[in-house]
Amino acid sequence: MMKALIPAIAAMTIAAFSLPAVAQTDGPFTLPDLDYGYDALEPVIDAQTMELHHSKHHQSFVDNLNKAAAEGDDNLTDVALEDILANTADYATSIRNNAGGHWNHTFFWEIIGPPAESGEPSAELSAAIEASYGSMDDFKTAFQDAGAARFGSGWVWLIVNDANELEITTTPNQDNPLMDVAEVKGTPVIGNDVWEHAYYLTYNNRRAEYLSKWWDVVNWDEVSIRYAEALAEQ
Repeated sequence: MMKALIPAIAAMTIAAFSLPAVAQTDGPFTLPDLDYGYDALEPVIDAQTMELHHSKHHQSFVDNLNKAAAEGDDNLTDVALEDILANTADYATSIRNNAGGHWNHTFFWEIIGPPAESGEPSAELSAAIEASYGSMDDFKTAFQDAGAARFGSGWVWLIVNDANELEITTTPNQDNPLMDVAEVKGTPVIGNDVWEHAYYLTYNNRRAEYLSKWWDVVNWDEVSIRYAEALAEQ
């Protein structure tokens, strides 16, 4: 009986901690379509989690930003999302949180994909990871440890820092390393969401297990492209 109740209880827990529903508003910000179905990442990430994460959580960030733009808050209509992130100190906390949530999730959907299509890191990225962390396995362990140690909700990142080196860092809430308020700044090439809504239906409180299995859905082709672009921007 108790085992049968666990999925229902978990679903209610996710719903209880979802962002407040906001009526969808036309505006400059849009929810991106996914290049794969909600069930395409199973068994690593279940279809229900993907649907809630994308169509509810991410949609709320978009709707809140568009609502703020429609109300004239902070002149958002003509401001690029990246410019908001680079100048979050100039914006209200609600704008910082929703702009970060929109950018972070858009990035997240693009660097993951079906396990069968995960590909391999480019030779350049593999060499950089080995130079910084000794081996791919050691890098994954360090990334997982950082994500597991992030207190509360937030994100774990692999960035290209100002020295053109790879660095693992974490951010709270919906912050990211592009923000002017970030303790460690850089260009993200990998980012994993460690908010409970990203994994709770399958993994419950086992964040470390989620972090370990998540590698199976990382789109290494896309990550490698972002690494090359990050180097070119320096």
